[in-house]
Amino acid sequence: MKENVFDVLMYLFDNHLDDDTEIDANQDLLKNRLMQAGFGHSEVNKAFDWLEGLVAKNDVAPEEKLSGSGVNRVFNDQEMGRLGTECRGYITFLEQAGILDMHDRELVIDRAMALEDGEIDLHQLKWVTLMVLLNQPGKEDAFTWMEDIVMDRVEASLH
Repeated sequence: MKENVFDVLMYLFDNHLDDDTEIDANQDLLKNRLMQAGFGHSEVNKAFDWLEGLVAKNDVAPEEKLSGSGVNRVFNDQEMGRLGTECRGYITFLEQAGILDMHDRELVIDRAMALEDGEIDLHQLKWVTLMVLLNQPGKEDAFTWMEDIVMDRVEASLH
Protein backbone atom coordinates (compact mmCIF):
# COMPACT_ATOMS: atom_id res chain seq x y z
CA MET A 1 0.00 0.00 0.00
CA LYS A 2 1.44 3.36 -1.05
CA GLU A 3 1.02 5.91 1.71
CA ASN A 4 1.42 9.61 1.12
CA VAL A 5 1.92 12.69 3.27
CA PHE A 6 -1.83 13.25 3.51
CA ASP A 7 -2.32 9.74 4.94
CA VAL A 8 0.35 10.40 7.58
CA LEU A 9 -1.28 13.71 8.49
CA MET A 10 -4.68 12.04 8.78
CA TYR A 11 -3.21 9.37 11.04
CA LEU A 12 -1.52 12.01 13.20
CA PHE A 13 -4.71 14.04 13.44
CA ASP A 14 -6.84 11.01 14.33
CA ASN A 15 -4.41 9.61 16.87
CA HIS A 16 -2.27 12.42 18.26
CA LEU A 17 -3.08 16.01 17.29
CA ASP A 18 -6.56 16.15 18.74
CA ASP A 19 -5.46 15.22 22.26
CA ASP A 20 -3.16 18.22 22.90
CA THR A 21 -0.02 16.20 22.22
CA GLU A 22 2.97 18.49 22.00
CA ILE A 23 4.47 17.61 18.61
CA ASP A 24 7.87 19.24 19.21
CA ALA A 25 8.46 17.49 22.53
CA ASN A 26 7.43 14.08 21.20
CA GLN A 27 8.60 14.34 17.58
CA ASP A 28 11.03 11.40 17.67
CA LEU A 29 8.56 9.23 19.57
CA LEU A 30 5.77 10.09 17.13
CA LYS A 31 8.01 9.45 14.12
CA ASN A 32 8.87 6.01 15.52
CA ARG A 33 5.20 5.23 16.14
CA LEU A 34 4.31 6.28 12.61
CA MET A 35 7.01 4.06 11.13
CA GLN A 36 5.83 1.17 13.34
CA ALA A 37 2.33 1.81 11.99
CA GLY A 38 3.70 1.18 8.50
CA PHE A 39 4.43 4.64 7.14
CA GLY A 40 7.65 5.21 5.24
CA HIS A 41 10.46 7.32 6.62
CA SER A 42 10.23 9.82 3.75
CA GLU A 43 6.47 10.36 4.12
CA VAL A 44 6.78 10.75 7.90
CA ASN A 45 9.49 13.39 7.51
CA LYS A 46 7.45 15.23 4.86
CA ALA A 47 4.42 15.21 7.15
CA PHE A 48 6.44 16.77 9.97
CA ASP A 49 7.82 19.33 7.50
CA TRP A 50 4.19 20.10 6.52
CA LEU A 51 3.27 20.64 10.18
CA GLU A 52 6.35 22.80 10.77
CA GLY A 53 5.35 24.85 7.72
CA LEU A 54 1.92 25.38 9.24
CA VAL A 55 3.43 26.59 12.50
CA ALA A 56 5.97 28.82 10.73
CA LYS A 57 3.30 30.43 8.54
CA ASN A 58 1.12 30.97 11.59
CA ASP A 59 3.87 32.69 13.58
CA VAL A 60 3.10 36.07 12.03
CA ALA A 61 2.66 39.13 14.20
CA PRO A 62 -1.02 40.15 14.42
CA GLU A 63 -0.33 43.45 12.66
CA GLU A 64 1.20 41.54 9.72
CA LYS A 65 -1.82 39.29 9.25
CA LEU A 66 -4.05 39.96 6.30
CA SER A 67 -7.09 42.04 7.02
CA GLY A 68 -10.05 43.31 5.07
CA SER A 69 -13.21 41.83 3.73
CA GLY A 70 -14.83 41.50 0.36
CA VAL A 71 -11.49 41.03 -1.36
CA ASN A 72 -11.63 38.41 -4.09
CA ARG A 73 -8.75 35.96 -4.15
CA VAL A 74 -7.18 35.45 -7.56
CA PHE A 75 -5.64 32.00 -7.87
CA ASN A 76 -2.45 31.61 -9.86
CA ASP A 77 -2.07 28.96 -12.58
CA GLN A 78 -0.36 26.46 -10.28
CA GLU A 79 -3.09 26.82 -7.64
CA MET A 80 -5.81 26.49 -10.27
CA GLY A 81 -4.14 23.33 -11.56
CA ARG A 82 -4.10 21.72 -8.13
CA LEU A 83 -7.27 23.19 -6.61
CA GLY A 84 -10.18 22.45 -8.92
CA THR A 85 -13.30 24.57 -9.27
CA GLU A 86 -15.03 22.70 -6.44
CA CYS A 87 -12.15 23.35 -4.01
CA ARG A 88 -11.78 27.00 -4.96
CA GLY A 89 -15.52 27.49 -4.57
CA TYR A 90 -15.44 25.79 -1.19
CA ILE A 91 -12.66 28.07 0.03
CA THR A 92 -14.74 31.07 -1.04
CA PHE A 93 -17.79 29.59 0.71
CA LEU A 94 -15.85 29.12 3.96
CA GLU A 95 -14.56 32.65 3.82
CA GLN A 96 -18.00 34.12 3.11
CA ALA A 97 -19.48 32.02 5.92
CA GLY A 98 -16.93 33.51 8.34
CA ILE A 99 -15.14 30.21 8.96
CA LEU A 100 -11.94 31.43 7.33
CA ASP A 101 -10.53 34.92 7.44
CA MET A 102 -8.04 36.07 4.81
CA HIS A 103 -5.05 34.84 6.82
CA ASP A 104 -6.61 31.42 7.41
CA ARG A 105 -7.58 31.18 3.74
CA GLU A 106 -3.98 31.75 2.70
CA LEU A 107 -2.79 29.14 5.22
CA VAL A 108 -5.30 26.62 3.84
CA ILE A 109 -4.17 27.28 0.27
CA ASP A 110 -0.50 27.15 1.24
CA ARG A 111 -0.85 23.89 3.16
CA ALA A 112 -2.99 22.30 0.44
CA MET A 113 -0.36 23.20 -2.14
CA ALA A 114 2.34 21.74 0.13
CA LEU A 115 0.79 18.25 -0.06
CA GLU A 116 2.69 17.50 -3.30
CA ASP A 117 0.13 14.93 -4.44
CA GLY A 118 -1.29 16.33 -7.66
CA GLU A 119 -4.83 17.69 -7.70
CA ILE A 120 -6.37 18.27 -4.28
CA ASP A 121 -9.88 16.90 -3.88
CA LEU A 122 -12.59 18.40 -1.68
CA HIS A 123 -12.16 15.72 1.00
CA GLN A 124 -8.46 16.56 1.33
CA LEU A 125 -9.19 20.29 1.35
CA LYS A 126 -11.69 19.88 4.19
CA TRP A 127 -9.10 18.00 6.26
CA VAL A 128 -6.40 20.58 5.51
CA THR A 129 -8.82 23.30 6.61
CA LEU A 130 -9.57 21.41 9.81
CA MET A 131 -5.86 21.01 10.59
CA VAL A 132 -5.23 24.70 9.92
CA LEU A 133 -8.11 25.77 12.18
CA LEU A 134 -6.91 23.41 14.93
CA ASN A 135 -3.67 25.38 14.96
CA GLN A 136 -5.36 28.81 15.13
CA PRO A 137 -5.87 30.38 18.56
CA GLY A 138 -9.35 31.80 19.01
CA LYS A 139 -10.83 29.72 16.19
CA GLU A 140 -12.49 27.08 18.36
CA ASP A 141 -16.00 27.75 16.99
CA ALA A 142 -14.79 27.63 13.39
CA PHE A 143 -12.86 24.44 14.16
CA THR A 144 -15.93 22.81 15.73
CA TRP A 145 -18.09 23.77 12.74
CA MET A 146 -15.50 22.43 10.30
CA GLU A 147 -15.02 19.27 12.36
CA ASP A 148 -18.76 18.59 12.12
CA ILE A 149 -18.56 18.93 8.34
CA VAL A 150 -15.50 16.73 7.99
CA MET A 151 -16.95 14.07 10.24
CA ASP A 152 -20.26 14.28 8.30
CA ARG A 153 -22.25 15.36 11.35
CA VAL A 154 -23.86 18.19 9.40
CA GLU A 155 -24.62 18.72 5.75
CA ALA A 156 -22.94 21.82 4.39
CA SER A 157 -23.68 22.69 0.82
CA LEU A 158 -23.02 25.55 -1.49
CA HIS A 159 -26.33 27.23 -2.33
